[in-house]
Amino acid sequence: MRTTIRHIPLDRLVPHPDNPNRMSRGNFEKLVRNMERSGRYEPLVVRPCPGRPGFFQIINGHHRCEALRRLGQRSAETVVWNVDDEQTDLLIATLNRLNGRDSLDKKVALLRRLSARIPTRKLARLLAQTLGQIERLTRGGSPSETTRRQADLFATPMVFFVDDGQQRRVEEALAAAAGEPDATHDAKPCAPTRTAQRAAALVRIAARFLTSPAGGRESCDP
Repeated sequence: MRTTIRHIPLDRLVPHPDNPNRMSRGNFEKLVRNMERSGRYEPLVVRPCPGRPGFFQIINGHHRCEALRRLGQRSAETVVWNVDDEQTDLLIATLNRLNGRDSLDKKVALLRRLSARIPTRKLARLLAQTLGQIERLTRGGSPSETTRRQADLFATPMVFFVDDGQQRRVEEALAAAAGEPDATHDAKPCAPTRTAQRAAALVRIAARFLTSPAGGRESCDP
């Protein structure tokens, strides 16, 4: 199947109303910096917008579209697919979710090559890893040895769906647990990010549940 890149004005691109993909503010800033630095990005996937002749609905690339607007661009490189509503829903549900996982040895080798050419602090502004993670991963030793020591640096995402009331309760618990001292952070060379703090708080909550006499069940809702 032949693929043709089309340049479409940004004011003709319409976000899909049910796009579920969200990106943190920090990662979005890194996306913007990467696109600004390289001048390159993966073309957006769009389709003719139902009911709006001359407009195109974004299937994949909502954040890239916003980044282009931030950078003052007037158009985006796109691939236009003629797909119906059902196909569009399937694509939106899968394009941002069917991801592989990094081979850690190769990831370490890649980071070391990059750090040999680009200052580490600058890399941290462009890559998903934090400054502390990059520094630890690019230290001496073979990539396989580093991988065994630092495998915990490649966090595994966990996704939960909660209603508003449940979210408020979870946020309150995380805030309370995050305020407790955590000796594991003292030995790290840099302060943990807010995401790392929340992850540590969740682990403390889970540990407390598992070590309580009744497994914490007395405090759970039916």
